[in-house]
Amino acid sequence: MPFSPLADEAPHETCDACWLPGGYPELHAGALAAAQNFKAGLAAFAASRPVHGECGGYMVLGEGLEDANGVRHAMTGLLGHATSFAQRRLHLGYREAHLLSDCALGREGARVRGHEFHYATVVHEGPRRPLFHATSAAGADLGACGRVDGPVSGSFIHLIDRAAG
Repeated sequence: MPFSPLADEAPHETCDACWLPGGYPELHAGALAAAQNFKAGLAAFAASRPVHGECGGYMVLGEGLEDANGVRHAMTGLLGHATSFAQRRLHLGYREAHLLSDCALGREGARVRGHEFHYATVVHEGPRRPLFHATSAAGADLGACGRVDGPVSGSFIHLIDRAAG
């Protein structure tokens, strides 16, 4: 069921899970920071059901987002990281990642494939556990990425499919 964080809407209470897809939250950071119904509703939803954010959705799950002008905007705070568009760096490529713990995406050790395409930088990792350990398509070790806390998870990786094996 669709909903709009920009319209200050929360996920519908009858849903089993919430997926926050990619997007451009840095362009709407002020509106997202002011969306109190969305933030409170998402927190209430996450108290009993899975929430996953990828790329822009991951940024919204963090504590804060710094826009291109260096202004920090408070996000949902469901995961403890902070991101920045003022400190831009291109992240681009296909990824293979394995889950570092059980979560709504699968069991610890499960492998997934996806891609990254963003300029945002994580400026603070926060206290939550890493979600994945990732490698590039060429096999380069990219280390831990994303975050998970109970039923809430997220990363910059846009998931495509489970990896074979």
